[in-house]
Amino acid sequence: MRERIRLLAVERFEGGEKNREIAGALRVSERSVERWRRLWREGGASGVLSKGSPGRPRLSDRQIVRLERALERGPLAHGWDDQRWTLARVKTVIGRLFHVAYTVEGTWRLLKRHGWSWQQPARRAIERDDAAVELWKKEIWPRVKAPRRLAGPGSSSRTRPGNR
Repeated sequence: MRERIRLLAVERFEGGEKNREIAGALRVSERSVERWRRLWREGGASGVLSKGSPGRPRLSDRQIVRLERALERGPLAHGWDDQRWTLARVKTVIGRLFHVAYTVEGTWRLLKRHGWSWQQPARRAIERDDAAVELWKKEIWPRVKAPRRLAGPGSSSRTRPGNR
């Protein structure tokens, strides 16, 4: 539809009409007509044809495989100090590896399209020490945890003297 309007504008350029007249007849902005006229002067009728969506740059299948390998190495291998992948970090890795700029939203769409999800992996971190975790839960946590208050004056107990 838009391309047809541009081609109608080209016919009017060739007929010598002014930008204001063309804009009014085609019900578009005068600025658009100015831009189309410039493109027409530079490239003829083919200059005003659509170049397609500037949209998101796509990675090739080989690049996707390379990206997956890079992500499997983990964030530590790419300079972050923890093992959490965020969309911003993945976006940065894509930029470093392929010199392609994605938005955070575009990064999410790319990952989703290739089967990645937002869920945390079922496997545990390599650095995890289950014995140390158990020791902490049994010995340290009970000492650190705040003791439970008993119901008494000033508490939010349901059985207050006046509520019976």
